[in-house]
Amino acid sequence: MSPRSRRSPAPPPLADPPRTLVVSCPDWPVTAAGYGPESLVVVVSRERVVAASAHARRLGVRPSQRRREAQSHCPELTVLRRDESAELRAFEPVLVALEAFGAPVALGSAGRAELRMKGPARYFGGEEAFVGLVAEALEEVLAPQGGPATPRAKAPRGPGADPVLVGATWRIGVADGSFAALLAALEGRIVAPGQSSEFLAGFPVEVLERPELTDLLRHLGIYSLGAFVALGERDVLSRFGVEGARLQGLARGLGEQRLTPRVHESEFVAEVTLEPPIERSDEAAFAVRALAQDLGARLAGGGLACTLLEVSVQLSDGEKVVRRWSHDGPFGASLIAERLRFQLEVFLLGRSPLLEDSPGLGSDEVRGITRLRLEAVEVVADRGRQSQLWGRPAWTEEHVERTFARLQGIAGPEAVLRPVLVGGRGPLERARLVAFGEALPPGQPSPDLPWPGQLPAPSPALVVSESLPVEVLDGRDRHLVVNSRGVPSAAPESVALDGGPAMRVIAWGGPWPADEHWWDPMSRRRRARIQVLLDNGEAYLLALEQGRWSLEGRYD
Repeated sequence: MSPRSRRSPAPPPLADPPRTLVVSCPDWPVTAAGYGPESLVVVVSRERVVAASAHARRLGVRPSQRRREAQSHCPELTVLRRDESAELRAFEPVLVALEAFGAPVALGSAGRAELRMKGPARYFGGEEAFVGLVAEALEEVLAPQGGPATPRAKAPRGPGADPVLVGATWRIGVADGSFAALLAALEGRIVAPGQSSEFLAGFPVEVLERPELTDLLRHLGIYSLGAFVALGERDVLSRFGVEGARLQGLARGLGEQRLTPRVHESEFVAEVTLEPPIERSDEAAFAVRALAQDLGARLAGGGLACTLLEVSVQLSDGEKVVRRWSHDGPFGASLIAERLRFQLEVFLLGRSPLLEDSPGLGSDEVRGITRLRLEAVEVVADRGRQSQLWGRPAWTEEHVERTFARLQGIAGPEAVLRPVLVGGRGPLERARLVAFGEALPPGQPSPDLPWPGQLPAPSPALVVSESLPVEVLDGRDRHLVVNSRGVPSAAPESVALDGGPAMRVIAWGGPWPADEHWWDPMSRRRRARIQVLLDNGEAYLLALEQGRWSLEGRYD
């Protein structure tokens, strides 16, 4: 095979993206909790800041900070635990207001929504006129959350007036495609058609939200999207793979290549009728998971993956609600179930916690779900997932962290602990339990220091927290002792655990003596450890201290 034939093919051409409007509420977790920009509030998840009020950010608080670090910048902070269900319920009026313009609305996450501009812009007399109407609708829904001291944006009143794109708690951006429109919303501007590439060039590569890729790009001296675009397409494809080529296309202001095959209308649809109606969101989540697995199997059969999902819910009171979810990667069954668990709570409860005039339902009145329908509205070629060494999927660690964080939200941060190795000699003193997501408290002994008398690997599979008395005898039925030089008086012959019958020792190792704090008579501690294998096949770690033997651990 010639060298030419081994070169990677050029990436597929990307389609021109449609004009897109994005509504973004950057501090939505704070807003959804009922606090305005001038309050001192942070919302935390897994002990990290996920959102902070504008006042808190001016004092040095930033997203992704540890909770304790944020409180060190501002001790007066009000710390709130994140409630994604409440965030989604509070965002429902925004979605309803956008849907009133007649265009399908896609929900990226609570606090961010997008819609296509082509039809509404034509109907309402152009992009700027339509953006002004959207701003007016957002101001009517969200302005009360800014507080009386927060200036409110005003929609344009006369012809030719520039639309207001930044409010107290919301921003609007318009550009070619969802990616450019989202960044345009950060600055509150309308990017002219065909100008998205120039607009994106100055943004740092971190906006791609791919830490592994951005770290590598910075290591190569590539700090901006413009510098990333300047690389050759073939070079990016061969060095960073298909995902890198796709992200470079987004940085160039192009859209993803959407696959729209001629298929049956119901080929990528999964639905189920529920009898009796489901009245709890956790029960509905199980039904959604089964539907998602069915839909995923159909997509996998055609080598496809879903990036825009439509969910239709028929309620027992006759109302039908449709919601779309967008995602920058393929939807999996677990991701669908997790996102829709909160969405279904909105459908069942039927009210926003932020709006006083939201009708909602009575405290004893709950609607039921009679029918669920999932449809893959937009699909792309499924290029698979990259696996780590030994075949572990790359998302395993993220999935575990998300599960632990959910448990902490239910039972509290101290209810989920993780073991951390520190310095020491025995197995019990070398492990500390800390709250998941928290760093090891300062002052812990370092495992990198030399520890004379440290027990060699492997460590016991079971460590006994409360020592059990043990009798260790030599061949003459005398108690085994270890002198100050670490030499045993004889070889161990039998062991009796906690007053039980004596068992014969068929193999042993050690002893490992440890003389701790020998310079301080008050805290001095002398111990010696041995490993024994008994005739019943069990192996134990025994410790001698002050002339008494005790059980420290058991080996499997």
